[in-house]
Order: sequence, then C-alpha cells, then structure tokens
Amino acid sequence: MNTVSERTDAPPAVTVIGLGEMGFALADAFLTGGHPTTVYNRTPEKADPLAAKGAKPAPTVREAVAAAPLVVISVKGGTTARTLLESAGDALPGRAVLNLTDGTSADARAVAEWVTAQGARYLHGQIMTIAPGIGGAETVIFYGGSETVFHDFHPALRLLGGRGTLISADAGLPALYGMAVHGTMWGALNGFLHAAALLTSEGVEVKRFLDHAGPSVAALTASLPMLADEVDRGAYATRYGALQHHRPSVEDLVRESEARNIDTGLPGYTLGLVDKAMEDGHADDSYARLIEYFRKG
Repeated sequence: MNTVSERTDAPPAVTVIGLGEMGFALADAFLTGGHPTTVYNRTPEKADPLAAKGAKPAPTVREAVAAAPLVVISVKGGTTARTLLESAGDALPGRAVLNLTDGTSADARAVAEWVTAQGARYLHGQIMTIAPGIGGAETVIFYGGSETVFHDFHPALRLLGGRGTLISADAGLPALYGMAVHGTMWGALNGFLHAAALLTSEGVEVKRFLDHAGPSVAALTASLPMLADEVDRGAYATRYGALQHHRPSVEDLVRESEARNIDTGLPGYTLGLVDKAMEDGHADDSYARLIEYFRKG
C-alpha cells in the first residue's frame, strides 16, 4: 500500500469522495492535471461525466479510499464527512485525508482528531471560491493540519488553487479564516446594498456613484491593516477619526434612511455600538475600539 510519505515521478493517485458542485470540480481538476482519479458518490450516476473523462467510480467508500494515497472529501458537514470515512474501515490507516468540507473550526478539529487516531494524516482546507473558480491562479485555499501532507502533495493541491497556503498545524484555523473573510464580505455587501438603496431612492445610478466615489471606497480596504494593528495591540487611542467624530455621520445616515423609508437596522446597530462605547468613556478612541463590543464577557 502506498503511504503519504512515498513519492514517484508520476502524479499520485487521488480519490475524491462527494461529487456535488465542488467535489465534481475538484475531481475534474485532478483528472485534468494527470492524476489517476477514483471517485465515490452516494448517487453513483453523478460520476458518469467524470468516468467518461477517465475517472474510476468506486462502488463503496472503502474501495475508494483503498485506491489512492490521497483521499479528498467534500460533502455537507463534518458529521457526514466522518460517517463516510468511518465506513472505510481498515483502508484508512496510512492514507492522507484532505477534508474540504465546510463547517465550524470545532467540526474540523473533531474530524482531524478522529482521523489521526485511525492512523491517517489529516489536512483541512477552506476553499475561498465557488466551484468554477477551482484551478484558478488567484484562487485562495487556506490549509491547516499536517505539514507533511501539504508538502508531499503540494503539486496536486496547486491544481485546485494557485494561492493555497498552509497557515497552521491547527486543522480548525482554516475554517476560522474562511468565516473571517465571509464576515467581512457580508458586512461590506450589506453596507453597499444599504447605500445603493439610498442612492436609488433619489434616482441615482449606483454605477455612476462608483465612478465618482471609487477612490473613497477603495480607501476603506486600504485602512484594514491599520485597524488590524490597533486590534492586535489593543491600543485604540487616536488623534484623528475618533468615535466622537464618527457619531454625527452615523446619526445622519440613520436620519436619512428614515426619511427615505430605507431600513435603519444596519446603521442603527452601528449607532448603538458607538453610543455605548462613548458612554463607557471611549469617545477619543478609534473605531477599532468597537471590537470590544462584539466580544462577550
């Protein structure tokens, strides 16, 4: 049996378990990259297009796992991932498992603990793209777990995304990174759509707004490293842009939204955070001070 530490000049065999949109894209990337690829899906016919391209469908998880030194799993949830891997039985020890299943950091750590207890090596990946982005040179994937798996199979992993990075030996950290990106994304998207609602209530085209305000919007992203530094240091005192100077603009945004019958939940929440911080004596602190109001306890 091949183990994860063995290398040959030929691309190593890969097994992909789970052929939803993402799993299908992963298997296709390995096939295109020249890797002998075995696939398993609970609905076998989903493997037919891949089989036509040279993939080998396996009738059971055990046979799929036994077919390759690298086992990639992409299903719905950590519980499902573990249940499927459990059905591999004695085929699992000695394999490298790359779990690309979404879930929480605790989910990833639980699967990692169980997999390593079976004598297999574990790497967790958080994919920061939708299925069509698999294989893209700029596609980001955060990896955490076994460094040897990451390096032994690095050429194969690069087929999935050109910006795959091992960020930690902690298998749970990639999920946390992914959620941090998503939280930033949804916050920004919600803020933009609230702004778009204001603009369109006046009949202003949103694209026209971006033509005029593009540099100001881009400056927001450019300010994130400064905020990150303040949060990491826990130092919020600032000479410029203190919370007391943010407050009038936030209040204006709430009033403008009310006047135009635009939902005030988003700016109202912000106003509440600023008011609470100022009541607590932080009027002269930077906006980064508000992280303390997202933390509980």
